[in-house]
Amino acid sequence: MSEAADLELLRDGELTVVGRIMDASNATLLCEITDGEREEHCVYKPVLGERPLWDFPDGTLAGREVAAYLVSAETGWDFVPPTILRDGEFGSGMVQLWVNGDEDVDLVEYAQSAAPHLRLLSVFDAVINNSDRKGGHLIPRPMPGGTPVVDYDCWGVDHGVTFSVEDKLRTVLWRWAGEPLPQEAIGVLERLCARFDEGLADSLEEHLTVAEVARTRERVRGLLRTGRHPEPSGDWPPVPYPPF
Repeated sequence: MSEAADLELLRDGELTVVGRIMDASNATLLCEITDGEREEHCVYKPVLGERPLWDFPDGTLAGREVAAYLVSAETGWDFVPPTILRDGEFGSGMVQLWVNGDEDVDLVEYAQSAAPHLRLLSVFDAVINNSDRKGGHLIPRPMPGGTPVVDYDCWGVDHGVTFSVEDKLRTVLWRWAGEPLPQEAIGVLERLCARFDEGLADSLEEHLTVAEVARTRERVRGLLRTGRHPEPSGDWPPVPYPPF
């Protein structure tokens, strides 16, 4: 189905909770969503189920997940599955289309590989200032049998702790730290920078503060200015715990 059809389903479909994903730190519910003859699974994270954090304002994680999707969609890399904010059984929350990954892929091996898709994902994480890119937040997309791990691409999920004004990049994807950005990333960042004045800033400000949106724009400009992957700042743990 098209992305537009997926978003329409998430917005208008009937949402039914069928279970809870227990290893998540915040309330994360597995749901069925139906609209006419179409039925899919999705993840619903109600704002009421968000655990308070010392470094992020209460009740903002769902909006940050939606903002991450909006940036992902603008890049054209489509790392984040279709994601919206809507009402559900437990109030307003993030609703994201469920995607099935390749369960045969060793996530430790994959996260440590030189997969070009992961390199682009590390640029995306630098833009959104992702403070929790665990290996378990990577969902390798199904590929033909026998495909080397380095050739896999993936989705990324769990983007609730993103877009802070302060530098909080924390990730398992430091393999390219300090290296020149790939040309594809530079072209995408240039287009992304222009999109802030063409509606992206307004869309992000529905979910983030004005200061957070401005800082995101500055991070894009900073990446273009240096032309290099960021390096750990030394002011913040560079790798999330646990990393997987």
